[in-house]
Amino acid sequence: MKIIGIIPSRFGSTRFPGKPLVKINGKTMIERVYHQAKKAKSLTEVIVATDDERIFKHVKSFGGKVIMTSSAHQSGTERCAEVINKLKEKYDVVINIQGDEPFINPEQINQLSLCFEDVKTDIATLIKKIDAEEELFNLNRPKVDIDENNFAKMFSREAIPPIKNVAKENWLKKHTYYKHIGIYGYRTTVLKKISQLPPSPLEIKEKLEQLRWLENGYTIKIAVTTHEGIAIDTPADLEKITFK
Repeated sequence: MKIIGIIPSRFGSTRFPGKPLVKINGKTMIERVYHQAKKAKSLTEVIVATDDERIFKHVKSFGGKVIMTSSAHQSGTERCAEVINKLKEKYDVVINIQGDEPFINPEQINQLSLCFEDVKTDIATLIKKIDAEEELFNLNRPKVDIDENNFAKMFSREAIPPIKNVAKENWLKKHTYYKHIGIYGYRTTVLKKISQLPPSPLEIKEKLEQLRWLENGYTIKIAVTTHEGIAIDTPADLEKITFK
């Protein structure tokens, strides 16, 4: 199985313009993400997908592979699809790697890749067990409900499933809840199709792209990870980073 890792990376960000080029202990964020992805043994290739000449030139400067894409894309999924349509090389699976996680664990990429050994898998993603009540009820932390075969039943910003007749502070004692870790894999044939889908009703309500895929009948295989990287969304997030 040939698997490519694509790192969508754009310069424009409302909360943190120029984020991919910010230096973290001497290396830019995009360089760190790229080199972490290259450590994943499951990937045949790694490419940065950008709409900005500054990022393009920088990736070239450290020896990385990069391709220019449209600035009109609304999501990393759409950007990944453009790359696949441009490449002459054919791949079976695409792993969409977040460009703002400079310390992503390569084993997470390998774990996600393994999901495609199941022929029923259209799309794959990771989840992590929730241990704290604060996270369970944090609307900025999407949650996932899964079936007995480890496929997603539902994603929501609310705690799902709710437990009737039990005080919320006791929910974690009664049920195992999971939060979504935002890295995706797609079969290439599926990626080309879902990138053309319009927003769905549940997606609009929850502001979660993956609901569009579920509502259109695609399967999302789930793997449980114990790792969780630090996503850099604002300049203040840089203060969370420590080096040994």
